[in-house]
Amino acid sequence: MQTVSEALEKLGKSKFRSGFHLSEKDKEYVKEKGLETVRAHAEDIIRKRLAPAVIPNDGRQTPMKGHPVFIAQHACACCCRGCLEKWYKVPQGRALTENQQNKIVNLLMKWIENETEE
Repeated sequence: MQTVSEALEKLGKSKFRSGFHLSEKDKEYVKEKGLETVRAHAEDIIRKRLAPAVIPNDGRQTPMKGHPVFIAQHACACCCRGCLEKWYKVPQGRALTENQQNKIVNLLMKWIENETEE
C-alpha cells in the first residue's frame, strides 16, 4: 500500500489530476471553518457518497465545485469507485472498510493542507 506522500507524488504526474486547485473562496472556507471541521465534512462525504458497495450515480456523484473536499476528491482520484479502482486497486461492488475510508480522508486532507499552505 502506498503512503499519502507516494500517492500525491503519483497524482502530481497526471496532467488531469494535477490541474485541480482550490479557489481563493475554497481556501477562505478552509481557513474560516478550520481543518478539523473540513475533516468531519470529508468523513461524512466519503461515508455517504463513496463508501457504499453500490452507488446509483457512480461516476457523477462528486460535483466539480461547491466544497473543498469535492475538489480534493477529483485531484486525488477519489471521486468515484471507478477512479478508486483504477488508481488504488480498490474493487468496485464492495463497501469500503472503515480503514479504507480513513486512508481516503487522510489523503484528501493532506492535499487540502498542501493547497492552503501555498
